[in-house]
Amino acid sequence: MNLSLLKLICETPGAPGHENRIREIVQKEVKSLADEVSIDKMGNLTAIRRGKDRTKVMAAAHMDEIGFIVTHIDDKGFLRFHTLGGFDPKTLTAQRVIVHGKEDVVGVMGSKPIHLMTPEERNKAPQIQDYFIDLGLPKAKVNKIISVGDPVTRQRELIEMGNCVNCKSIDNRVSVFILIEALRKLKGNIPYDFYASFTVQEEVGLRGASVAAHHIEPDFGINLDTTIAFDTPGARPQEMVTELGKGAGIKIMDSSTICDTRMVDFLRKTADKHKIKWQSEILPAGGTDTAGLQRNGKTGAIAGAISIPTRHIHQAIEMADKSDIQCCIDLLAHSLKDIHSYNWKVWK
Repeated sequence: MNLSLLKLICETPGAPGHENRIREIVQKEVKSLADEVSIDKMGNLTAIRRGKDRTKVMAAAHMDEIGFIVTHIDDKGFLRFHTLGGFDPKTLTAQRVIVHGKEDVVGVMGSKPIHLMTPEERNKAPQIQDYFIDLGLPKAKVNKIISVGDPVTRQRELIEMGNCVNCKSIDNRVSVFILIEALRKLKGNIPYDFYASFTVQEEVGLRGASVAAHHIEPDFGINLDTTIAFDTPGARPQEMVTELGKGAGIKIMDSSTICDTRMVDFLRKTADKHKIKWQSEILPAGGTDTAGLQRNGKTGAIAGAISIPTRHIHQAIEMADKSDIQCCIDLLAHSLKDIHSYNWKVWK
């Protein structure tokens, strides 16, 4: 596994609507792997492999990560912000972030010291508005570097922990990595047009994939995204969604999509055929770009998703198992090679 590439992809900043840096890395990686590379007006990057017939197969992975945007600079140089994507506020306390102004500046999420809190404040769940960003700089210096509207991302490097990788932005940079690696495995002639789309602004409403799918109008869609691995202390069996180390997740549904039963069956049979570990995934809350792929072409698409089990999603760090990542690469690559062998006319 190319951990140096995964590290680069995960550590590179790219809040929703500010995906420039990660898009440049993706473009560099895929330009030699595709017949065409295009970037649409919204910022989605699509690498295209041309085949003999005009059947369109689309796989997507969103490039953006949850982050923040500066909304106010106070008279002492402290920053207020709004979220870009979903955060659990209690995970923000004293966390380092990077504010991307005229230059990158490291800051820390500050809040009222516990020593000065009233009993009521100590027992209250923290809210986003309780936090500010401290840059350690006077206002005059802050004003020269930072402006309202500048994006903010988490500051965490990728490390290995046991058989896992741990970093900010595993959601969804691990899927960006998987899509690049599967594209690398797709050698030789293919019988269809394949569109590998790296989409924008998923974390704020599945926006980029909707535009990309509307333009491409895929016949088949396979989305790649992380999913909850709630296999930690206190989890009941029915709450786990997926578990680390149990293989690729094959999505049945999430809050935005009921996957096509034919695609679910195809992915399961492909995994079994190639002896790839897999597990079923039903995500009761939280949507993915699968919905965009499924619904935004003129006649819709036969769509499903390969999901990467991930602990601590939407927190300061996120964690995935390297064996699960490899299973997802293998399942996507084999699915792209075998997709014409399935009887898609039969509803299951």
